[in-house]
Amino acid sequence: MRGNLAKAFEWTNTQVIRSAPLPKSYTDYLGHKLFLFLLTVQGLGAFALITLGVLLKKSGVAHSVMQPRIRHEISRAGVALLPMFLFVALALGFVVVGQTVSALAKFGQINFLGSTMVIVIVRELGPLLAAMLVLARVGTAHVIELGTARALGEVEALEVLGIDPVHYLIVPRVIGMALGIFSLTVYLIIGALASGYLFAFLQDVPLRPMDYLKQIAGALNWLDFALLALKTVAFGFFIAIVTCYHGLAQPLRLEDVSRVAVRAVTQGVIVCVLIDAVFIVLYLVT
Repeated sequence: MRGNLAKAFEWTNTQVIRSAPLPKSYTDYLGHKLFLFLLTVQGLGAFALITLGVLLKKSGVAHSVMQPRIRHEISRAGVALLPMFLFVALALGFVVVGQTVSALAKFGQINFLGSTMVIVIVRELGPLLAAMLVLARVGTAHVIELGTARALGEVEALEVLGIDPVHYLIVPRVIGMALGIFSLTVYLIIGALASGYLFAFLQDVPLRPMDYLKQIAGALNWLDFALLALKTVAFGFFIAIVTCYHGLAQPLRLEDVSRVAVRAVTQGVIVCVLIDAVFIVLYLVT
């Protein structure tokens, strides 16, 4: 793996910096935290570029080995989570969509239903909630698996055998998580909109199914579909980068794996919020 990738990033997350005593003044403390933040951003950026380069350069290498691994990761980050997402979609529809439909009907603003559902569910809540759930369920597993493999010397063993750990360990997880979040977001949105109308129907809201569908279809355009796909793939890519980076960034002891997993999930949540903010700006300027 190009002369041991993990050692290349070891200094960005060094235990010497993290275990140093707290500075005496508040400004020194803020400077210490800012320095650690910049080191982490630099390490994540370099790791993302290396992973993207390996993904493009070795897309056809070891096809018979990589395809089963990619299918396994897609199943783990997508198909295996489908029952949970259907339940979340049902709950989201009853809690958010159904009450929104009822409130709009109560105040005689049912004509704004389509645009409201597109903004709340399709653009914002659906993709972000899907990313958070996959991060909590699969992202944590990535950190634990890779951190344990690093602690036990399995990553170095792959290097000795001439196998690129980024290609073998990281690329399938990146592809699987990106496609998994995209697919699960679609199911979540459809399920939430359907269960929301069911809740409104049980409350005797005067809205026919065809009118409900026409309003939502009329509020959607090609940009919504394009940005939805781009946002969900970005969520999957960067969640996988953050979680895999923390699993491989430095040599770990087995007792450190759980602590690193918590840090990775926290940073994953921050990355998702920042990506969502970028897409909010894109929606506003387009």
